[in-house]
Amino acid sequence: MNIYFIFIPFALIAAVMAYFISYNEWMRHYPTKKEPKKIALETAIFTLIIFIIIMFLVTYALFYWVEK
Repeated sequence: MNIYFIFIPFALIAAVMAYFISYNEWMRHYPTKKEPKKIALETAIFTLIIFIIIMFLVTYALFYWVEK
């Protein structure tokens, strides 16, 4: 299943972008850098998990649809 190698870089890019966007937004609300980094990391991990789930669902749907 080589199609996963197409989706994985995009999921990682989405997670990194989510980290930077979230970190930039939360920096405005906290005086220290510790809490925004933690929240941004949680957001990035959640984004990565969601993209991986979507990747598996789309791949399954494509292979199911092609076999019919």
